[in-house]
Amino acid sequence: MEKPRQGFWGLWNISFGFFGIQIGFALQNANMSRVFQTLGASMDDLPALWVAAPLTGLLVQPVIGHLSDRTWNRLGRRRPYILTGAVLAAVALFVMPLSPAFGAPLIFAAAMLWVLDASLNISMEPFRAFVGDMLRTDQHAAGYAVQTAFIGTGAVVGSIFPFVLEHLGIANVAPGGGIPDTVRWSFWAGSVALLAAVVWTVVTTREYSPDEQAAFAAGDGKVAEAPPASMLAEKSYLSSGAWIVLGAVVALLVGLLDLEKEVLLLGALLALYGVLSAVAIALARRGKAANMLSSIVGDFSGMPEVMKRLAVVQFFSWSALFIMWINTTPVVTQYVFGSTDTTSIAYNEGANWVNVLFTVYNGIAAIAALALLPAMSRRFGQVATHSICLTAGAVGFLMFFFVRDAQVLLVAEIGIGIAWASILAMPYAILASNLPQAKLGIYMGLFNIFVVVPQLLVATVMGSIMQAFFPGEPVWTMLFAAVTFLIAAGAMLRVAAALPSTPTETALA
Repeated sequence: MEKPRQGFWGLWNISFGFFGIQIGFALQNANMSRVFQTLGASMDDLPALWVAAPLTGLLVQPVIGHLSDRTWNRLGRRRPYILTGAVLAAVALFVMPLSPAFGAPLIFAAAMLWVLDASLNISMEPFRAFVGDMLRTDQHAAGYAVQTAFIGTGAVVGSIFPFVLEHLGIANVAPGGGIPDTVRWSFWAGSVALLAAVVWTVVTTREYSPDEQAAFAAGDGKVAEAPPASMLAEKSYLSSGAWIVLGAVVALLVGLLDLEKEVLLLGALLALYGVLSAVAIALARRGKAANMLSSIVGDFSGMPEVMKRLAVVQFFSWSALFIMWINTTPVVTQYVFGSTDTTSIAYNEGANWVNVLFTVYNGIAAIAALALLPAMSRRFGQVATHSICLTAGAVGFLMFFFVRDAQVLLVAEIGIGIAWASILAMPYAILASNLPQAKLGIYMGLFNIFVVVPQLLVATVMGSIMQAFFPGEPVWTMLFAAVTFLIAAGAMLRVAAALPSTPTETALA
């Protein structure tokens, strides 16, 4: 039994909700450093304030993936989580600009960032699996390309909001150093757009039932193998102990090397995973492997080889992206517009220009997803295409290190946009075509660990590195980003050997 082939409107409806979700991510990525600095945070505080975002993704996505694989109700399998996350994210976006009205505005804003990112992750993880659920193997590349186009378009809309509102006469500098009206109204409009887009997808799609999905999987020959959780009983406690020891070593280095205290969080997470894995092994040895903890730990330790190799690529790719999201505003305002004073006209003009830059790279991503990636994939294959695109992104980051002209930086965003399009499409298309359908949710959730962990490292370790070697010089972060993209491009070349077959790539029809 084979899934029906989706036409243009089918692909549109399946992915349209991502347009709204990405508006939320774009508003967050382009404006939260500005909000934090406006509320009194120093540049060195930014990584610590941003740490909430990746941490919530690390905790939320594997759990949601596990649950969505096992859910079926009137709304379906993935759609209940997609809708719930969208409602919570819309509320967080609406409340965020009200931070100055609270007694501790900076703390409140950081808390709202935590809620916003958790909610967006609740929606996003099932959405990744949703595309794989709804499409045939030979349409996976097309489906994730359309999704990427909506992501890019949504990010353009979210990123350009403040710039457009300023040109419509909305105040871009608030009296007393508060959050400008351009940012406030952007968040409120984004809240409405996010919810409306997700509701569109929920209303216009019908998920396949568990019986239908099982029949499709049998037809594709991708029936899930023995659950990795059941094999946990055979594992030694040595690996669990190694994670705990590694966490303790990281914590010890914080004191010895006088690192930023946020690095303690990284050590705590490593040790916590060691403890949880030991508990999962103990449960499995007692014949109690059928639980969420054992399933998640078992699936993580038993990842397919193609997923392990793609994980390395994701780790370095997202390290660079998170460096960009945290540091583009400080770099552009300080080096291009010549101001670090958040109350100055120059700083706020620079911050708005960052929204323009982010708009360009997302717009390029939307175009590249439909016009460039399919042609490159047919010509070079998905693996080589992704490696080439990551290299283009590295060139873009290098330009930020050398260029001091605001207009020329638009050129840098072309390379970054091409890389962003590929990051959002190629790894997921490869995974969806080579993983068991019944486990697509949990594997997509676990794959996100390699999106989140590098962000945690950047949020905790990068601040210590910059403080030690380049205090007050954020431009060096862009050189770090370029190097990590190049490492990811090299690591991608190892993925081809792990692919059991080359999925058929088709046009967007």
